[in-house]
Amino acid sequence: MKQKFTVLFDLDGTLVDTAPDLMLAHNHVMKKFGYPTKSTEDIRNLVGKGAGALIGRSIWGQAKKEFNKVLDDKIKDEMVKEFVNFYGKNIINESTLINGVKEFLKWCREQNISMAVCTNKQEHLSNDLLKKIGIYDFFEYVAGSDTFDYCKPDPRHLTNVVEILDGDVKKTIMIGDSETDANAAKAAEIPVILLENGYTEKNTTEIYHNHLIKDFVGIEKIITKYL
Repeated sequence: MKQKFTVLFDLDGTLVDTAPDLMLAHNHVMKKFGYPTKSTEDIRNLVGKGAGALIGRSIWGQAKKEFNKVLDDKIKDEMVKEFVNFYGKNIINESTLINGVKEFLKWCREQNISMAVCTNKQEHLSNDLLKKIGIYDFFEYVAGSDTFDYCKPDPRHLTNVVEILDGDVKKTIMIGDSETDANAAKAAEIPVILLENGYTEKNTTEIYHNHLIKDFVGIEKIITKYL
């Protein structure tokens, strides 16, 4: 039996533009703990590595040196909990699917392609978002930041999912929007389709990729070359 082709997707900034709701959660936390708030554009540049990194990078970006490390870590933990709690209750107020996503997912299903999500968002938040935005049923597996003992850029986040799907790494492609996705895929020797204007501070020229797209419209042409 011929093994199915597998497409792995990042979530934030790839399938869904979650920045507006992440901004609301981020700013809620920042106000509560006495830090300056951010714009949606700032949030897009901070998102890729999960809630802890989002909060941490925002604080450290302001060079807040008053706290010693121990106190900082304790406060950061409290902030992350507050962020996840608030965001979980407000996960789909303003988030929208990236252009062409649903049509592409339907096409993949028609082609009998296996699909899974590999995200550094917590698994329960990822599942909730995918269900509420109406695309959860397209995916055979969702691996969040806490699904395994490792996550992107560790390539095992991707290769483990391919193994669970009974797929083949040589018949797999990764679609993402940041160096976190690209570096994981590169280490796993999986080709990368990179979205422009991703949730990253880096330019696309600085990020490893095999194909560059602005959205999912017409991406079927790229995938067909691999089938």
